[in-house]
Amino acid sequence: MRHLIGQDMGKHLIGGNPPIEVLLKKSGRAKRLSLRLSRLNGSVTLTIPSHVPVAQGLAFAEEKADWLRQHLANAPSSMPVALGALLPIEGRMLRLQQAESGRSPQIQGDCLLVPRGGAGLAARLQGFLKVLARERLIAASDHYAARLGRGYQRLSLRDTRSRWGSCTADAGLMYSWRLIMAPPDVLRYVAAHEVAHLQEMNHSPAFWALVQQLYGDYRTPRGWLRQHGAGLHSYRFVD
Repeated sequence: MRHLIGQDMGKHLIGGNPPIEVLLKKSGRAKRLSLRLSRLNGSVTLTIPSHVPVAQGLAFAEEKADWLRQHLANAPSSMPVALGALLPIEGRMLRLQQAESGRSPQIQGDCLLVPRGGAGLAARLQGFLKVLARERLIAASDHYAARLGRGYQRLSLRDTRSRWGSCTADAGLMYSWRLIMAPPDVLRYVAAHEVAHLQEMNHSPAFWALVQQLYGDYRTPRGWLRQHGAGLHSYRFVD
């Protein structure tokens, strides 16, 4: 899905309680019918390969209605960032409070103090988290790259929906800045995972053995992401 080049074809409503609105896309690159639930806004997208009739795609979506409702019901609620709210930073839940002075957000105890003025609250917090995420991810990536004996060419941050990181063939590392909200060992695991791809561009047994060599027992942080990762996308940084 992340490499999908598709054409929007409008929406379809699956009846029932509750009804489900599905965005339809035709794709020349898709090989099979697929349904995707967005972690950011709960939207549902049905991708239909160009050689598959639309009616067949709609029937596929209708068959999956109960599955869709179950996953939509279990999806984390959207949580706008506002003063007084709790926000996870490096695995700690911090209370957002107004600072009396200062020019940038600061962590003090169990609070994240946000100065008055300037850009909107959400924009300032997002900028703060991105700077902190870059610092932590550069440090972790440098550490594991040194252990591997391979360098990377660049490191970029995005707000990706479907993956926490990636490694390109020309040694570029990309991470979701939302990793800064996860516990530090989870961020370090993702860094080790992507750095391992500098040598093994696959998910073969050799790759996982290399992750184990670089990071150690990765099962706990990997499990944390599977169980709690979607919740990190529920925080909305919109003023």
